[in-house]
Amino acid sequence: MATTHETTLTASEISNLWTSYQNDSMAICAINYFLANSADKDIQSILKYALDISEQHVKKVTEILKKEGYPIPIGFTNQDVNVDAPRLFTDKLYLLYILNMGKFGLNSYGLALSLVTRDDIIKYYTECLEETKKLHNDAKELALQKGILIRPPVIPKPKDVDFVKKQSFLTGYFGNRRPLLAVEIANLHYNAERNALGLAVIIGFSQVAKEKDVRKYFERGRDISKKHFELFNSILHEDFVNGMVNLAQEVTDSTVPPFSDKLMMYHISSLTASGIGQYGISMSTSPRHDLGVTYSRLMGEIIHFSEDGANIMINHGWMEQPPEARNRKELAKGSHRDEY
Repeated sequence: MATTHETTLTASEISNLWTSYQNDSMAICAINYFLANSADKDIQSILKYALDISEQHVKKVTEILKKEGYPIPIGFTNQDVNVDAPRLFTDKLYLLYILNMGKFGLNSYGLALSLVTRDDIIKYYTECLEETKKLHNDAKELALQKGILIRPPVIPKPKDVDFVKKQSFLTGYFGNRRPLLAVEIANLHYNAERNALGLAVIIGFSQVAKEKDVRKYFERGRDISKKHFELFNSILHEDFVNGMVNLAQEVTDSTVPPFSDKLMMYHISSLTASGIGQYGISMSTSPRHDLGVTYSRLMGEIIHFSEDGANIMINHGWMEQPPEARNRKELAKGSHRDEY
């Protein structure tokens, strides 16, 4: 039953709406550029659907915020994209990018839906989830048709059901290390896949960034992604399990920036934040001790990388202030106390 009384937006609702606006306004810029130089009509169709979703999301979030009297975020605009810039990525990478965007959306919208409570916001994120599910499934089907879908490794069928009998099931440094579990393989492959895509994106960004500190930051991120990608693949290869292919060849040699440094920094910040969360999930579902320690170490590295990126954005005036609580301590120091 719908509520019959007026309710203000909760912290969860305003934070998710604000983040949605940022992400979708960025996606509009990126996809418009992709469409301007895509040569594959099938991939163009997927890109157009993704663009329509993001445009509708920005419109709906704007309407909700205006109704509530909240300021509309700046996000990203036509000033942050140059659709006439030469191609920086191949159509193959565009499709894999949209597929990853669908996976990211399923996770973020699912979490948002679980956190919001007001009827109209529940309806909004339910619609977002349905639209993103279609985008993800359509992109995956097209990638399969074109032979570029990267499937996770296959493992043999077990002969029967069994139970763990030895504590060595958990160890990973000393003695005989057990083979990887299916869930551990899935996590390693997914993290390798994400780093392969991130590596390709940040290689392209490092070629076109204007500001010296931004370019150096992307070069550092490129090296981190390459190291993480190779590490996940090497762990898989130890058990003779297929790893992930490198996507660096999907980046052209263009040095003309299609996006502003501000947009590219935000994009990498979002990918990094998502990576931190995925490493946490992987660590919690990987019983072998050496894997847990590896994820913890890599997470610490990208947390430090993320913090340095935030400092660059602040220094350039690119970090938009997210919604926050009132500073009660500062209010308590106000001059109004002198009146009493």
